Amino acid sequence: MKRLAAMVLVISTAIAMFTGCSGSKGAAGDGEKLVIGIDDKFAPMGFRDDKNEIVGFDIDYAKAAAEKMGVTVEFQPIDWKTKESELNSGRIDLIWNGYTITDERKEKVLFTKPYLKNAQVVVTLADSNLTKLDDLSGKIVGLQSLSSASDALNANPIQSKIKTVTEFADNVLALSDLKIGRVDAVVIDEVVIKYYMSKEEGTFKLLEESLAPEEYGVGVKKGNEALLEKLQKALDEMNHDGTATEISNKWFGEDKVLK
Repeated sequence: MKRLAAMVLVISTAIAMFTGCSGSKGAAGDGEKLVIGIDDKFAPMGFRDDKNEIVGFDIDYAKAAAEKMGVTVEFQPIDWKTKESELNSGRIDLIWNGYTITDERKEKVLFTKPYLKNAQVVVTLADSNLTKLDDLSGKIVGLQSLSSASDALNANPIQSKIKTVTEFADNVLALSDLKIGRVDAVVIDEVVIKYYMSKEEGTFKLLEESLAPEEYGVGVKKGNEALLEKLQKALDEMNHDGTATEISNKWFGEDKVLK
């Protein structure tokens, strides 16, 4: 009987452990940790500073939301090309780093309400003779692989006139190749390039026309409406109590958050 009781205890414990480990994460509760997938080279939204610490608008924004939700956060740098796969596999809980809302992505993930406006623009060197989109005809254009920059360029008639579209793992590499002349221009988020232009005055200029307006949102795994609802409630509270405005002023010098 003792052996039978011991076996029952072992089996019960194993079942409990398996259930706890294999169950999908629902609405985040007090003390729970959310893993947020980011591109750690996407300044000023999420990037590494001189001390190699992950900082940025989205980093502060996520921390503030987590505090209101009663959870902790861990920022996990990921290959941005596999962001939806990382989310749907459960390796991360949220995609939160300048993540553009598109109809195609809505088929793969749940989105919060938009929290920031952006646009895809074209940047070149300050001394370049390129000034408008038509000037890209016959040129080499760089962009981040599987980003909304690619979608915006493909949707514009100029795409068919471009000589070559070179894809990069991140915007930092694309801008580096622009500076050494390997590409003639780069399609990039307006929020991102304006940050770099403020840090490297006289290096870059934007073409007169932008490609497409867009909005950022936070991506949640489909089926996890409970987490989405709790996160959205926290973001709404941040809009009402001034937290969002304070974070925006810190990073952009103005209130850019959508209310």
